[in-house]
Amino acid sequence: MASDKVVETVIVGNYVEMETEEGKPQSIKNKMSNFFWHGGSAYDAWFSCASNQVAQVLLTLPYSFSQLGMLSGILFQLFYGLLGSWTAYLISTLYVEYRTRKEREKVDFRNHVIQWFEVCSGALEERGNIYYINDNLDKRTWTYIFGACCATTVFIPSFHNYRIWSFLGLVMTTYTAWYLTVASLLHGQVEGVKHSGPTKMVLYFTGATNILYTFGGHAVTVEIMHAMWKPQKFKAIYLWATLYVMTLTLPSAAAVYWAFGDMLLNHANAFSLLPRSPFRDMAVILMLIHQFITFGFACTPLYFVWEKAIGMHECKSLCKRAAARLPVVVPIWFLAIIFPFFGPINSTVGSLLVSFTVYIIPALAHICTFKSSAARENAVEQPPKFVGRWIGAYTINMFVVGWVLVVGFGFGGWASVTNFVHQIDTFGLFTKCYQCPPPTLPPPTPHPLNVTASPPLQHPHHSLRNP
Repeated sequence: MASDKVVETVIVGNYVEMETEEGKPQSIKNKMSNFFWHGGSAYDAWFSCASNQVAQVLLTLPYSFSQLGMLSGILFQLFYGLLGSWTAYLISTLYVEYRTRKEREKVDFRNHVIQWFEVCSGALEERGNIYYINDNLDKRTWTYIFGACCATTVFIPSFHNYRIWSFLGLVMTTYTAWYLTVASLLHGQVEGVKHSGPTKMVLYFTGATNILYTFGGHAVTVEIMHAMWKPQKFKAIYLWATLYVMTLTLPSAAAVYWAFGDMLLNHANAFSLLPRSPFRDMAVILMLIHQFITFGFACTPLYFVWEKAIGMHECKSLCKRAAARLPVVVPIWFLAIIFPFFGPINSTVGSLLVSFTVYIIPALAHICTFKSSAARENAVEQPPKFVGRWIGAYTINMFVVGWVLVVGFGFGGWASVTNFVHQIDTFGLFTKCYQCPPPTLPPPTPHPLNVTASPPLQHPHHSLRNP
């Protein structure tokens, strides 16, 4: 038992963020607070992965299907889902390996992965959603309002405090996905619907990189593991989360594309095509709340890095730490106002940033970390048998690097940047209402004739003569 405890200490760690107070009596208030607020189990990690993997991208996947076509859209989701699960496994392996080595050296381990690109896209996505409930204000004004609301995430201390929010977030995305599916099927196909995708190479690779971005949300894997009491249990959590997420993304994207077809090419947000109803309003509200959660979830790594840079990370005052975090939120808020391109920005970010941060770099890091035979023999996590151990792992890693570098970053980057520049040329920067329907003008009111009005003109051959 003593030896088991020592091994667990080496792997798990004993940091400020991960300390438990087992054995100490707790009041009912503390127990309730821990139950809803303070999480670190494998279930918490699964809820965090599943609820934050798709978020608002759920609403742009039908747009990607219109660019790719039905078959390519389904195949790319399956392919990038597996690819993302593999690289998430690599990240978790590298985390445990690095942490174990440092703990053996008695080093106080702290490591955070930055996810600023997801924060930027999230802020502008939600102002697009709320517009479909209340269109009295334009989307830019809603960005001001929602950005101010998201700034309150500075008061959430760490990833431990997302237990109840991760659970509720998964409920929200589940409802929204099945609303999109059922509402589209009940709505039926619009008159003259066309499913012509793929038509252009630019659109094809733009849609593919949006799906690459969808299943590239595991840059926060390190943070989720760091918030776990026993990170070595993470392993296949991301894969199971991805499998569940696919039960949401595949039916919803396919159903919306089946119903509306090529109309989605000009409507990046699926909410814009579905008729207003209490069910749609509920889905919009839930996604608003969910984006608030995701904004804080993705911003927390940035908060930590900024706090450490200015020497505030160890501060005990929550209010002082919250005030110190505000300079992180304001630039992100500003970027969301400059580039309000819901949909195209996801593809651009996916090709230029996600392709490297969560696909190429983890695969290369895994190759370099275990290039020596001694490192492979002493590795904390051995590659599973079904992939062929080290030879299979190296082969898969090289494939990931080659594929994502050529298809994701190369073709995807070219297509996404081309599309993004086209959006800027078409709508400009700081546009007030991106892809909003044109305002409906009221019918002209008839002007009654008065006694002073001139008589109507008549053709001289049809004028009446007085007898």
